[in-house]
Amino acid sequence: MKILRRILGVLLLLMVALALLLWFKPPALLRVGANYSAKIVCSNVFLAGRDPDEVLRVDVQAPGISLLKAMRVTVDRERGVVRSGFFGMIGDGLAQYRPGRGCTVLPDGKLDASAPLNAGSRIGPDVAPVAAVAPVAAVAPVGASAFSSGPWPDGAAVETSKTIDALVKDPVLAGPGARAIVVVDHGHIAGEYYAPGFAPTTPLLGWSMTKTVMAGVIGMLIKDGKLSLAQAGFWAGSDGREKIRLKDLLAMSSGLQWNEAYGAVSDVTSMLYLQPDMAGFARSPPLAHPPGEEWLYSSGTAVILSRIAQEALAQGTPEAQDLATFIKARLFNPVGITTATIEADEHGTLVGSSYMYATARDWARYGLFLLQDGVWQGEELLPPGYVTLMATPVEASHGQYGMGQTWLWGSDAVTPGENPDAAFGIPPDAFWMSGHDGQNVCIIKSRQLVIVRLGLTPYAAGYTSQRLVQAVLKATQAAAATH
Repeated sequence: MKILRRILGVLLLLMVALALLLWFKPPALLRVGANYSAKIVCSNVFLAGRDPDEVLRVDVQAPGISLLKAMRVTVDRERGVVRSGFFGMIGDGLAQYRPGRGCTVLPDGKLDASAPLNAGSRIGPDVAPVAAVAPVAAVAPVGASAFSSGPWPDGAAVETSKTIDALVKDPVLAGPGARAIVVVDHGHIAGEYYAPGFAPTTPLLGWSMTKTVMAGVIGMLIKDGKLSLAQAGFWAGSDGREKIRLKDLLAMSSGLQWNEAYGAVSDVTSMLYLQPDMAGFARSPPLAHPPGEEWLYSSGTAVILSRIAQEALAQGTPEAQDLATFIKARLFNPVGITTATIEADEHGTLVGSSYMYATARDWARYGLFLLQDGVWQGEELLPPGYVTLMATPVEASHGQYGMGQTWLWGSDAVTPGENPDAAFGIPPDAFWMSGHDGQNVCIIKSRQLVIVRLGLTPYAAGYTSQRLVQAVLKATQAAAATH
C-alpha cells in the first residue's frame, strides 16, 4: 500500500511538473494552435461581427484537428484583445485588433498600447509597446461606389436569375461548409447564395486568394515604375539569393527552401503564428535550387512581395507611403471594394499570403477587375498584358500555376501535367484564385464569368468547385441561346 501511494505521489509530482513546464515554456505546436485560435476568433469578431463562441466552435474546433478542440478563448472587446490557450492556460495565444488594420497575431506577447478600441480605457501593466502601426489613412472613394443607387458593380443593386440562384443554393454544388457564392455573368450578379448567419455584408477570409490580390498590387507598382519584373538584388550578400528576380517571386520560383505543410510546425505555420516579423523569417532560408528553375508553392514568397512593395513605396519619398493606404486609394476605391482589409504582422508588413477579408461581392469585384485585364471604367490600373502574364503557365509547375500568383487548374491533378478542369468542360482560358478550406474565384474571360465560392470546407471533405462551375457554364449558355 505504501509503495502504491509513493508511485501515485511520484506520478502526481510528474504531472504537476509537466503542467508547469507546459505553462512556462509551451512547445511550438501548442503555441501555433493557440495563436491560430486567437487570430481566427479576433478577425471574425472585430471584422465580421460574429459571435466568438460560435467562431471557436465552428471555425476553429469543428474542422477536426484534435489539438484545437481543447482551446479556450477570452475576448476583451474594449481593448480589442483575444487570448487563447490549451484548456485556457497553455500556449499564450494572443491577437489584437487595430482599427483599420484588422487583427494581428502577437507571438512575443506585446500588446500595442496605442490601439485600444476605447481611447479612454485603462491599459493594464501587461501592455508593452510594439512597432507603431497607424490606422489606414482615410481616402475618399474614387469612381465606382458600393453605396450608390445604381446596379452592381457601380452600385449595390442586384437582380439575380432564378435559374442561377437555384444552382448556387444546391447543397451538392455549393459543397459542405459553403458560406457565400456569387456568380457574375457579363458584369452583373446573376446568382447569389449566403448560408445562415452570413450576408452580403459579411467580410470573409480568402486565405491564399490574398496572394492574387498582392500580385495585382505589384503590377500597379510596376506600372508606376517603382518595380520591374527583371529587378533583383532584394537580398544582400553573394550566396545566390541576390539573383532572385521579382518575376521569380511572382511565379513561386525563387528557389528558396520552404515547407508549406499545414497541421504541424512547418515554415508556413511558424511564419503565420510564431514570428513577429513574417517577411524577415520568409527571407531567411537558403536556396534549395537556382532562382527561376524550380517551382515551389510558398506563402512566404507572398509575404516577401508585400515587404518589397512597402520598400518600393518608401524609395525616393521624404516619408514612406503606407502600403495599405496605397492599396485602398489606388486599387480598392477605384474598383468599389469598400469592405476589404489586408491584415498586417506585428512589424506592420501586410500578410499578403493569407489575410484579406472582404465580402463575397467585393471578392467578385476583384475577379471582374482581372477578367477586364486590369481595367475599370476605362481606367487602366495594371500594365497592358499584365493579367495575361499572371495567367501564363509557369513551365516548372507542369501547367498548374500562373506567373502572377494564380492557379490555372481548380484542384490538384491526379495525373501530373493533366488539367482536371477539362473533364468538366471548363474552357482552357479559365484561371483561379484559390485559398485554404475551399475559397476560390474562377475567372473565365471567354464566357465573361466570375464565380466566387467561400466557406469552410477542409480538404479532407473532397470538395472541389468544378461541378459548380460546370453547372453555371451550362445554365448561362442555355440562357444566352434563348435570347
